[in-house]
Amino acid sequence: MTPTQLRAFAAIVRHGSAKAAAAELGISEAAVSSHTAALRKELNDPLYQRASSGLSFTPGGLRLANRAVELLGLQEQTRQEVLAAGHGQRVLRLATTSLFAEYAAAGLLELFKTRAADLEVEMSVHEGGRVAELLASRQADVTIAPANRLRNDSFRSHDFLRYQLVLVTGAKHPLAHGRCDAAALRSQTWFLGPSAVEQHGSTARLLERFAVPEQNQRIFQSNGAAISELQAGGSGVAILPEFRAAAYISKGNLQRISAPGAAAPGVWSATSLRPSQTTAVAAELMRFITTPRAIQAMLSGSGANIGHFQPRVHITLWN
Repeated sequence: MTPTQLRAFAAIVRHGSAKAAAAELGISEAAVSSHTAALRKELNDPLYQRASSGLSFTPGGLRLANRAVELLGLQEQTRQEVLAAGHGQRVLRLATTSLFAEYAAAGLLELFKTRAADLEVEMSVHEGGRVAELLASRQADVTIAPANRLRNDSFRSHDFLRYQLVLVTGAKHPLAHGRCDAAALRSQTWFLGPSAVEQHGSTARLLERFAVPEQNQRIFQSNGAAISELQAGGSGVAILPEFRAAAYISKGNLQRISAPGAAAPGVWSATSLRPSQTTAVAAELMRFITTPRAIQAMLSGSGANIGHFQPRVHITLWN
C-alpha cells in the first residue's frame, strides 16, 4: 500500500463518500475508487459498504482507517505545532476515545477555552488502551478514556465522570414495546460507532454480553452516523450514553430497550504525565476537568459540533 492510497482512503473515512474525498484531494472520483480498489485487493477485505447515511466499515476497514490517519497525521501535527509556536500560541494535545469525543468533549472544551485565549486544542480519537503509549511518546498531553488507572509513577489519573450506555431502537420497532430477551437482541442488526472495536470499553462489554455475531455489526465512521442510520429507518439496535439518549427519547425519535443487562456503566478518566513532566496547560485541564462546572458542561454541552470554537479545536478521528 502507498501513501497516496492511504490518503485517499482516509479522505473517504472523513467524508463518507468517494466523491467528497475526490473533491478534497483535487483528483477524480475514478482515481479515488482506483486507490481504494487496490487496497481492497492487497488486503483481501471489502473495507466498507455503502449505507443510506454514510458508510459502514468492516473490522478490517476500521483498523486500516486507524493506521492510515495515524501515519498521515504525523506530518500535519508537526506543521501545526511549528505554526502555533511561531504565533506565540500554546497547544494542548488531547487524545480521547470516540464516545467522549462525540458526546462530552464539546461542552468541556467550549468552557475551558474561555480560560485561555492563546490556547489551540488538537483533539484526536484513539482506542482507550493506547493511553500509556500516547503519553510516554509525547503524542498527547492529556488522554481521556474509560478508567483503567495506570500503575506507573510517571502518570497521574483523575476519574471525573460516570456514565451509562443504554440500548435504543426506533420508536416503532417491536423491541421498543415491552421487555425482550438476549436472543431477540442478538439477532438484530447493531448500528455501531468506532467504540465497537475498543476492547475494554462499555460498548465491547455490551456486545460480548449479548454475544452479537460480527455479521450483525455495522460499524460507522462515527457514533452519530450510526444513530442517524437508525433514525433514517434502519431496523435494529444502537448504543447511546444515557445522558444523550434522553433527548432523542423525549422527541419520540428513539426508544430505550428494556431487557436484562441492556445497560453498561463506565467511568471516564483523565491522565497526564506527572506535574513536573507535563505542560502548564495540561496541568490546568487536569485540575479543571473535575470541577462541577466542567462536569455540567460535559453533560449538557453541544455534542460533537465544535467547528465554531475560537480558538479552533482541531479534531483527528480514527487515530
